[in-house]
Amino acid sequence: MTGWELSMSSSQLRSRIIPDRLQPESMVINAHLKEFLDEKVRFYNRPSFIESDPIYIPHLFKRQQDIEIAGLFAAVFAWGQRKTIIKKCTELLSLMDYAPYDFIRYHSGRDLSPFKTFRHRTFNATDTLYFIHFLKRYYLEHNSLEHLFTPPTQPTENLPAIRSQGNPVHSISRQEPIEAALLNFHTVFFNLPEVPDRTRKHIPTPARKSTCKRLNMYLRWMVRADRQGVDFGIWKKIKMKDLICPVDIHVDRIARQLSLIRRKQTDWTTALELTMNLRNLDPEDPVKYDYALFGMGILEGKLLP
Repeated sequence: MTGWELSMSSSQLRSRIIPDRLQPESMVINAHLKEFLDEKVRFYNRPSFIESDPIYIPHLFKRQQDIEIAGLFAAVFAWGQRKTIIKKCTELLSLMDYAPYDFIRYHSGRDLSPFKTFRHRTFNATDTLYFIHFLKRYYLEHNSLEHLFTPPTQPTENLPAIRSQGNPVHSISRQEPIEAALLNFHTVFFNLPEVPDRTRKHIPTPARKSTCKRLNMYLRWMVRADRQGVDFGIWKKIKMKDLICPVDIHVDRIARQLSLIRRKQTDWTTALELTMNLRNLDPEDPVKYDYALFGMGILEGKLLP
């Protein structure tokens, strides 16, 4: 936190970092807002952030596939108290002997028995077993989940066999590659004929106008690369500049107070609006500001009156 920030009241801070007049369609680049948010990014984007956040779970591992699998479960479980999320993820990984990739590939039917009583909020044994089943099928043909989020521009013979069971994969969006990536992931993940209907609610999609907060957070973990050691940056096919900022109630509230969101409802279009405004501040790495907005929202309480 800078000295100029500490010396100001909240109303003075608001008047300094938020322009009096905004362009109708995009945020005016404001040097004070950028300075303020960059300082917050530096404060929160550091290794000390890891221990109390769901990203702690994939940080238990070094192998890429273990990171991907643990990270996917941590992201999908990421609603509610963070302590509970970490606890339930740890419980799930213990059932896999803390070797998720090896377990996914080599487990037998008998090994699945302990999962029949697993539950995290509304995510129950049926959902868990389908996730494990899908991941085993997928990793038989691919060595990374990154392929699920990088849809081809046109169908090819090299796509996983499980895609032939249902609807065709969505084509890439010309406007937002991540929208196409999330649509592709949803389509492929639920293309197995034995998918339980109840499990669909646990994977959001822009097609239902969801903000897709948890999947956007997962993509931030896997794609963003810097020197701070929080995000992993192990996926190279997706560009950091294309990432969409995760929007939950904390990020939404702070972003609105900073006039980074003007849309009344909170949905996929809202996530795009926020990201567009963040790209005005840093075109190459807009989602780094997730650290600032989330940190202020959940750890500092209400920013402005």
